[in-house]
Amino acid sequence: MEDTSPRTDTSTDADTEDKMLRDQLQGIGASDGSDKSRDQKTLRRLAQNREAARKSRLRKKAYVQQLESSRMKLTQLEQELQRARQQGIFISSSGEQSQSNGGNSALAFDVEYARWLEEHNKRINELRGAVNSHAGDGMWKTPAERCFLWLGGFRSSELLKLLINQLEPLTEHQLLAINNLQQSSQQAEDALSQGMEALQLSLAETLAGSLGPTGSSGNVANYMGQMAMAMGKLGTLEGFIRQADNLRQQTLQQMHRILTTRQSARALLAISDYFSRLRALSSLWLARPRE
Repeated sequence: MEDTSPRTDTSTDADTEDKMLRDQLQGIGASDGSDKSRDQKTLRRLAQNREAARKSRLRKKAYVQQLESSRMKLTQLEQELQRARQQGIFISSSGEQSQSNGGNSALAFDVEYARWLEEHNKRINELRGAVNSHAGDGMWKTPAERCFLWLGGFRSSELLKLLINQLEPLTEHQLLAINNLQQSSQQAEDALSQGMEALQLSLAETLAGSLGPTGSSGNVANYMGQMAMAMGKLGTLEGFIRQADNLRQQTLQQMHRILTTRQSARALLAISDYFSRLRALSSLWLARPRE
C-alpha cells in the first residue's frame, strides 16, 4: 500500500534539497579560499530556509488533515441527527443515543405540522376552486351556518356567552370586563339590527312602488327611478355589514386584551370547534334519510 503519511512527502522533499546542498558543497569545494567564507554563510542560510520550509509543510499538512477529520465528524453527526429525527431519539453531544422527551416532542411537532400543512393546502385548493367556479357569496356557508348568521357573521355577544363557560377559572376582574364587553356588544348589535330592519322595510317599499305595468314611458321612468333608489339603499346595506364586521373584530381584540395568552388560545380553539360543529350539523342534516 502507498504510504500517505506526512513523512513520505517531507522525506521526498528533503532528499531533493539534500541533493541541492551536496551540489552546492561541491561548488564550494571547487571555489578558491576567498569565496569559501561567503559561500558557507550562504549555505547556512539555505539550510535554515530549508528547515523552516519543511516545518511549514508539516504544519500545513497537519492542518489539512485536521480539517478533513472535522468534515468527516460533521457529516457523521448530521447523519445521526437525521436518524434521530426519524426515530424520535435525541443525540447527545458525546454521541450517545438516549430516549428524550425533547426528541419525541420534535418528532410530534413535525408530524402535526405536516398534517396541518396538508389540511391547509386542501382548504386553499377548495377556496381556489370556489373562486374559479364564480360561486355566489351565499355558497360560502352551509345551511346550518346561515341559520346562525347575523349581518354576514356571528353575534359577538352570543359568542362571549359561550366562551365564559369554556375559559374557567376567570378572575373577578376578567369576569367584570367580559360582562361589560358583552353588554356593549349587545347594545351595538341591537342598534345595527334596528337599522337593518328599517332599511329592509324601506327597500321592500321601494321595490313595491316599482310594481305595475311598464308599457308607458311614464311607468318606465318611474321603474328606473325606483331601481336607482333601491340600488342606493343596497349601498347602505353594505355599510351595515361593514359595521358588523368591525364590531366582531373589535370584540375579539378586546377579548384578547382581557384574557391571558393561554386563555386566548383556548378561546380561539373553542370558536373553531363551535363553527366546525355547525358545519358538521349541516352535513348530518343534508345526509339525513328522507321519505
